[in-house]
Amino acid sequence: MNIHKVVIPVAGWGTRSLPATKNIPKEMLPVYNKPGVQYVVEEAIQAGIEDVVFITNRDKSAIEDHFDYNLQLEMVLERSGKEEALAAIRQVAEMVRIISIRQKRQLGLGHAVLCAKDVVRYDDAFAVMVGDDLMFGMSPGIRQLIEVAQSERLPVIGVMEVPQDRVSRYGIISGEEISPGIYQVRKLVEKPRVDQAPSRLAIIGRYVLTPEIFVHLEKISPGHGGEIQLTDALQGQASARGLLAVKIRGMRFDAGDWAEYLTANIYFALQDEELREDLVRRLKPLLG
Repeated sequence: MNIHKVVIPVAGWGTRSLPATKNIPKEMLPVYNKPGVQYVVEEAIQAGIEDVVFITNRDKSAIEDHFDYNLQLEMVLERSGKEEALAAIRQVAEMVRIISIRQKRQLGLGHAVLCAKDVVRYDDAFAVMVGDDLMFGMSPGIRQLIEVAQSERLPVIGVMEVPQDRVSRYGIISGEEISPGIYQVRKLVEKPRVDQAPSRLAIIGRYVLTPEIFVHLEKISPGHGGEIQLTDALQGQASARGLLAVKIRGMRFDAGDWAEYLTANIYFALQDEELREDLVRRLKPLLG
């Protein structure tokens, strides 16, 4: 099972992050010194993925531009002798191949994945990474899924355990733990009530899927708001061929949640040795 492509849906409106996202794609909001989506792309590259398929819309060209050359800026930096900054922006332009597909109507995550059908359907499998889920650890989150998918030759979804009072915000799975941190998925429930959640294992924004998912996506009917839910298609996959879940090791920040987004900024700033001491000094008075 070879996995060379990742689908990154970035066509959403970013309503959780308004008013900051009124005219700026939520994926381009900075986390420390890089836009959030760059961390996602870097995670994919670290897992050996070569092609990034952005599912975008007419207002998200800034994302594509970020991963392209900016010759005017490069000339300015070169004339100014700012070699380090010049190397940094060129590295971004050269890090990965970009394929862009426009999602003309925003009809949910399932529909976004379906938009990529003609690009990935001839691959053994492909990854899906949600652009506002940032994950960090010794091993990239998506690589942990890829390793299990290649070993078991089954599609895999990423899960993390969440507090009981937050299960209604996620898709939740139930199933049997077949080896440490790996589950045979039996049922997926989209945003269940707290008292009806089958577990606290929440689906987070990392998937390794096979082209069979498109068969299930094309069968399901649009749900609330006319959206095609990926969770519904995954349930069909679990019932038909089988579906695994991997409890991802590492840290996760939901960039669409203001508290987590700001925490991510502080976390990365604290990793900068030149900034850390001054930042801690300035934060202490704010903490009382």
